[in-house]
Amino acid sequence: MLVVQLLINGIQSGALYALIAVGFSLIFGCTRIFHFAHGATFTIAAYIFYYLYSMAQFHWALAVLASTIGAIIFGVVLDKWIYAPIQRHEGSFFTVFVASLGIGIIVQNLIGMIFGRGFVSVATPLSESIELMPGLFIAPLSGLAVICMLVFFFALQVFLNRTHIGIAMRALSENPALVRIYGLNPRHLSTMVFAIGSVLVVPAAILTGASSGLNPAIAHHVMLISLAATIVGGVGSMKGAALAGMLLGITENFALIYLGPQWSEAVTFVMLFLFILLRPSGFFGREIAT
Repeated sequence: MLVVQLLINGIQSGALYALIAVGFSLIFGCTRIFHFAHGATFTIAAYIFYYLYSMAQFHWALAVLASTIGAIIFGVVLDKWIYAPIQRHEGSFFTVFVASLGIGIIVQNLIGMIFGRGFVSVATPLSESIELMPGLFIAPLSGLAVICMLVFFFALQVFLNRTHIGIAMRALSENPALVRIYGLNPRHLSTMVFAIGSVLVVPAAILTGASSGLNPAIAHHVMLISLAATIVGGVGSMKGAALAGMLLGITENFALIYLGPQWSEAVTFVMLFLFILLRPSGFFGREIAT
């Protein structure tokens, strides 16, 4: 029964990891910007929902809407006012990365100053586990996490493959000049990519707060998952990132049979190193977003 319980927990974690990883993979695959502050977007969305729903007692729908708007604004502002000027004047990949890293650290410290550095959690009726049979517990959040992952991933695939804007976004990293020929502005497309990638972390942020809890330093774990899933799944591959996120969540939970929870990040690093050594291209290694 323990194995079944860990599998259920792993699927829930994996679904949330998949959403996080797909958002990061979309941004990196389309813009070639190593968006380290993706973890900060997650943290901002999570704490906005926590404050409005748990502390201010807003209706959950308003809290979700505010969390989504906050994530979009943060991602768009970074793209337009931080990344774009750096790329315009220098264009250095490393400089953009350092700027993103700095923003992430600033956000972590600001949230720590406002909410404290300890763990907080969002109590919802969906967080309460139901005993299906002796020794097997499942919370409605588990099913909701999987549903959100499937719905968001399907909607993203339809958008990227069936719409002109989506196809242009996929071509953005490979041939910006071609995008201009078709009358589209690469900068506007980049901003749209950041907006969509930021939205993808919102359900994961909210459900994480309602299941395992939050602390300001959670952004580092989010970025580790994003990076590992992107490499394991194949750089630029949305389905690869989603599959790798699921695999990481399940592997982390099964590792609890032999290791303590403090070793979960070590398990992620081991998987990452194995793929780098044995299959550097990942599951679906490609050089453009798919």
